[in-house]
Amino acid sequence: MTIKTPSGAVLLIPDQLPNYDRGGGASTTPLVGKSIGSDSFITGYTSFAPGVEIPFHSHNCQESVVLVEGDAMLDIDGLEYRLKPLDTTFIPPNVPHRFRNLSKTEPMKILWIYATIDATRTLVGSGETRPVSAEHQSTKA
Repeated sequence: MTIKTPSGAVLLIPDQLPNYDRGGGASTTPLVGKSIGSDSFITGYTSFAPGVEIPFHSHNCQESVVLVEGDAMLDIDGLEYRLKPLDTTFIPPNVPHRFRNLSKTEPMKILWIYATIDATRTLVGSGETRPVSAEHQSTKA
């Protein structure tokens, strides 16, 4: 659900918004973006099923990620960093990284923020680049 106030501010209720399957046990709920009036950044949640890890990738812009729930590992610069809820990252553009759900029984959730509405994701393994927004148009999870 999205509620627009008279001033143009927007209240988003995530559990009432579309959730999109990204494949491999990850799903995304877009939050702030072009569709509600943002012209400078996008945000959303990505949920990871137990044991799921996303592939190494990079973005064309700055990114911040907050671990909302779960037990996570950030892989970046050839190093591993264990995260606990509310740990927050700042990742410069074009830096390969990935997040892993370390739990085999509990889900993990991150809140992500990209510094442009035109954010892209480039997969390190294939070199494929796609708009982050393309993940928000797939089949509903």
